[in-house]
Amino acid sequence: MKNVDLIVKTLELAGVRWAFGIPSGPALPLIDALRTSPIQYVLTASETSAGFMASAAGALTGTPGVCISTLGPGATNMATGVGAAWLDSAPVIAITCNVATPWLERRVQMRIDHHKLFEPLTKASYGLRDGYVAAPLADALTLARAERPGPVHFDLPEDVGLATSMEEMRQPGSPAGLSPIRAQAFDEVSAALARSKRPIVVAGLALTRAARPRRLLEFIERQDLPFMLTQHAKGFMPEGHPNYIGVLGRARRSDVQAFVDKADLIVAVGYDEIEINYEEWAGRTPIAHLSSQKTEPSEDLCLLVNEAGDLDAAIDSLASLPVQTNDWQRAVIEAHMLKLDAALRPESTFATHHVLDVLRRKLRPDDILAYDVGAHTHQIATQWRTDVPNTCISTNGWSSMGYGLPAAYAAKLVHPERTVVGVVGDGCFQMTAGELAVGRRLGLSVPIVVLNDGWLSLLKVKQEHKQYALAGVNLGKPPPSPQHYFGVPCRGVSNGIEFDEALEWALNLGGPSVIEAFVDASVYSQTVYD
Repeated sequence: MKNVDLIVKTLELAGVRWAFGIPSGPALPLIDALRTSPIQYVLTASETSAGFMASAAGALTGTPGVCISTLGPGATNMATGVGAAWLDSAPVIAITCNVATPWLERRVQMRIDHHKLFEPLTKASYGLRDGYVAAPLADALTLARAERPGPVHFDLPEDVGLATSMEEMRQPGSPAGLSPIRAQAFDEVSAALARSKRPIVVAGLALTRAARPRRLLEFIERQDLPFMLTQHAKGFMPEGHPNYIGVLGRARRSDVQAFVDKADLIVAVGYDEIEINYEEWAGRTPIAHLSSQKTEPSEDLCLLVNEAGDLDAAIDSLASLPVQTNDWQRAVIEAHMLKLDAALRPESTFATHHVLDVLRRKLRPDDILAYDVGAHTHQIATQWRTDVPNTCISTNGWSSMGYGLPAAYAAKLVHPERTVVGVVGDGCFQMTAGELAVGRRLGLSVPIVVLNDGWLSLLKVKQEHKQYALAGVNLGKPPPSPQHYFGVPCRGVSNGIEFDEALEWALNLGGPSVIEAFVDASVYSQTVYD
């Protein structure tokens, strides 16, 4: 057995089902080993997308996604995708295939120091050597899943991959659990609830890794508290619940913030400031922070509790706290949500909110929406409501354009039995249109909805907000839609009726499709910052 065979067999033991990437000379031995493996090697159009797909697969399954690149430019391309796993906390194994060992310190074609490249983006970076493959690989598969999850990098010289392995294969272990949060912290939370008149709950990224996230509802309902979510936590608490008050820091943020400003206590459960810093919205309101990681203290914050540990145990402890009364009135929450929903839908002949309303009517509760980064991110995060975990997927910690289309395809690989739709802006589509060939090659029945308005709309809105002249953000007047992109059929639509018909066509096509929705960009000026 060669070392590449040892690597593949160990990945199989860990439950890996896909490896994403682009072949090259140094990568060929590993790809050849994957050829006879149940792990599917997915050829992407760019290494960046390979990283995004590995990140999405890792987040959706809890099993590390795998991405593979060649040295130099392949590695630098893939690093952008690996960054999503790093800041969005997804388990990933990133493998760079390198020149032979004698050349590793030489200034030769394409070679750079991969360890320095990946050091700030990964939990660890290993240089594999003959006789040093089994142990680091098993350790890395455990480390990638340990709290907080993230990517681990391997650098594989070509001669090491081809060498006959003399090592015994190792079974990856289970990550160690976190210690319980000290009991006194919950006494402090209970005392704070007793003093408070208007407490609220916010749940964030770390809640998505809890075994029983919905148990938090027992605490919320028992205390009858309003709750809000971060972008990543969408669906992990039901957004159709009568106590739900919106997503933090996204479209119509001023409406959500106005509600937050009434609070006199914030109970933050599973919150990760990588999504939005406390300083940006909490002010001097007292905070009880209970998560898998402590938050960074600041003189600008009033942290009553700042504890890290086993989140499921913490939720159980919260659910058992004695009931405290508060001054929130049901009519206040209902009026807030009515105002928020109306403000999300400004008057327009055809805008993103029309597209989303049609999609929400067409898709079942457990169908999946994957979306990209831009002005539409804000609109979707606030407008799209789901009660099912992992059905509204995006990047928020990393927030890189180009994530949505490859993430949608990865979601379809993970859940072939469910409908998956990708929603991307026209700027994002220009970055990743080549990945449509992946959908065609694999026969992935995923409609990609391109919100085409001729602008980098989020930057346009930011320039307007800062009273800058519009510069460097105009993509030009969109041309008519072609019949296909890379063999993937396309339809253009300019109103809600046309979009409804095109979506029906796409959902029944039995393969990949593109719908170009020519939407009004001006609407974002009323929803993104207001």
